[in-house]
Amino acid sequence: MDQNIVTSSLPMWQENLQQFQQLLAAGGPVLYVIAGLSVLTLAIILLKLVQFGFLGLGNRTFIDAALAALNAGEPYRALSGLARVRNPFARTLERAIRGQQDSAVDRRDLEEGVARDGAARVVSLRSYLRLLELIATVSPLLGLLGTVLGMIDAFQALEAVGSRVNPAILSGGIWVALLTTAAGLIVAIPAAAAHNILEGNIERAVHSLEDAVTRIMVGSVHETTTPEFPSQEYPRLPVELAY
Repeated sequence: MDQNIVTSSLPMWQENLQQFQQLLAAGGPVLYVIAGLSVLTLAIILLKLVQFGFLGLGNRTFIDAALAALNAGEPYRALSGLARVRNPFARTLERAIRGQQDSAVDRRDLEEGVARDGAARVVSLRSYLRLLELIATVSPLLGLLGTVLGMIDAFQALEAVGSRVNPAILSGGIWVALLTTAAGLIVAIPAAAAHNILEGNIERAVHSLEDAVTRIMVGSVHETTTPEFPSQEYPRLPVELAY
């Protein structure tokens, strides 16, 4: 029975594949490029989701726990808790806490070192996001290019038939030309949305880190609730993270 089900579903699957191949052929080289960009977009989005999920980028509880331990006068407990966290910004907090506890470390050197460390981790998190932004920008332009080329082909076909104009020739050429514009927008909209969402996650993590590092530097760790965005209540680091 299962074999019959699989056999009966094959023609529909083959028909859908054939229709997709026909659309690609009708759209020309531009549509092939857009299709390639769609695969690349999906790969980047999945890669970043897995990366952020594995690192626990949205987790802020380790910051509150570290600040609470420092407030209790237990810096070693704070460092021990941070060491068990995968979030890359936990390493930046470790560096800030160790430097703050070492009286031999110059304050300005410590601030600059922590800022450079955090900025390097931001760059690592933002890998491939520039490419995702580029895809969101270029895909509609490629679609428009395909449409223009398709319209040129349609009017050349009309010119070739002379006075025997068939409206079907023009309408067929127009819908094929517009196909690339639709494909470009289909790729660009999810790419732009995913880029903004992923950038927003990084930005919120950076703001939480800057707030926590500032409180460690100034010794104001009694507030254990980490805001999503930095408040004017807490002074910012002289050297902020490059974002």
